[in-house]
Amino acid sequence: MYSGGNARIYEALRKHAGDVTILSNAWGLAEPLRRAIGHTPESVALRLRWRAHLALAPVVARKVRDELMRGEYDVLFGTYSFHSMCHLVPPYPMVTAFTSDATQTIYRNSEIGQAHPSKFPGGRLFDDRVERCEGHVFRGTDLLFWPSRWLKDAADARYGLSPSKSLLVPWGAGIAPPPPPEPTLIGRDRPVELLLVGRDWFAKGGPVAFDSMQALRARGIDARLTVIGCVPPEFHRNAFVTVHPQLDKSVPEQAAIFARAFAGAHFLVQPSYESYGFAFCEASAHGLPALCLAVGGVPVRDGVNGHALPQGSTPEDFAGLIETYLDTPDAYASLSRSARREYEEHLNWDAWGRTVAGHLRARVAELHSASRARAAG
Repeated sequence: MYSGGNARIYEALRKHAGDVTILSNAWGLAEPLRRAIGHTPESVALRLRWRAHLALAPVVARKVRDELMRGEYDVLFGTYSFHSMCHLVPPYPMVTAFTSDATQTIYRNSEIGQAHPSKFPGGRLFDDRVERCEGHVFRGTDLLFWPSRWLKDAADARYGLSPSKSLLVPWGAGIAPPPPPEPTLIGRDRPVELLLVGRDWFAKGGPVAFDSMQALRARGIDARLTVIGCVPPEFHRNAFVTVHPQLDKSVPEQAAIFARAFAGAHFLVQPSYESYGFAFCEASAHGLPALCLAVGGVPVRDGVNGHALPQGSTPEDFAGLIETYLDTPDAYASLSRSARREYEEHLNWDAWGRTVAGHLRARVAELHSASRARAAG
């Protein structure tokens, strides 16, 4: 299990819902193929494994069913991989649930997918089957927990989902809760610190963030940019750009650098095309307003924990918005406090865990009640 969403989901379910068993990710009779794919280059393995998993879903489903038969579970909870639930018939009554920040079909047909087209040869030939399998799985699942309004609305419309099973529950930040921050002082008489976090400079909107900094500097504002997670190309670096190529938050010294970068910044400037984005949740945890594009399921509510600018917004637009706060520090402090409230009320894993656990317990209780009624009848 990697340290991102899966790990956080697991920890939240274990804390709020009860005992959690992680089933094997083996493919049963097709396991030799899964292992062979694992020896290919990562860029190939990721796409090939995804397609092979779906093509072999009936085989994988038998493996999952065998594992379920070894225990007595109330809930089967799937994350990201709907493949493992495709063609699966549970061996006994149980509640089924699923969460992901996107589906392949919705992602592909959205502005995000258009910005990141498939590079896999013949990838589009698989699209119709993918959508049929998605619809079959989602319509047959008891509870679907979508982290964004964008995804919930798109999934409801595309797959014909019932509002009673398709629920909006935001995901949280990938950090331990920091103490409530004091808003960072802002004004024309002090540096303006911008922040960008991500592994891919271009996908995260790095060029716009850099040019926004440059636009502010051209207006006589001492703007600076800190980058975490990637190295911008040389033409996007200068004396006012600080780069931390990679920070491991499990290492205390590196976690401290990460926390200081967030605590000292005035804005997360991340005009990316993505389906969610944990960095936005982490910004809200630090009371750091985020500036992004109104794209996909990015967890930024305009005027609540930052601003989502229209698609096509330029560096001058971002710079102009930042400059308005230099002259209205009280408005900036209010936005910073509002961002922290958004984290405390919605963008944290305890809030997710409590909400999800409540729905799971209610469905399990309904299932047990129905079983008792059938037995009595």
